[in-house]
Amino acid sequence: MAISKARRPAAAPVPDEAPVFLTPAVFQVLLALADGPSHGYGIMQEITRQSEGRYKLGPGTLYDNLQRLLEAGLVEEMKHSEEKGSRRRYYRLSSSGRAVLSAEIGRLEQIVKEARAYIGIPQPRKA
Repeated sequence: MAISKARRPAAAPVPDEAPVFLTPAVFQVLLALADGPSHGYGIMQEITRQSEGRYKLGPGTLYDNLQRLLEAGLVEEMKHSEEKGSRRRYYRLSSSGRAVLSAEIGRLEQIVKEARAYIGIPQPRKA
């Protein structure tokens, strides 16, 4: 399963609930959709661009994860493209998806902060 939690998030996470831990693939898909809707190939391109080529997602992995994200309510499918003969499906981040992505970014930031403190690396200064 792409989301490593026993139950699916129904809406924006409640602070008292256990956090939702995302797999790297799910995190990358949600992050790619954070700037706006995209079709599958566009999501794959955005993931490669954002990671400067360090992370690439194949179509099978992408569409399996998109299906799970749709079922969990974190991503929504938009109406089909108006282009004649186009079979592209467009996806966008739901409000729940944005909340889960934001929570995961905060969780990862805290992990890095704790790791830096543990091994004695100074925290970066905020601009």
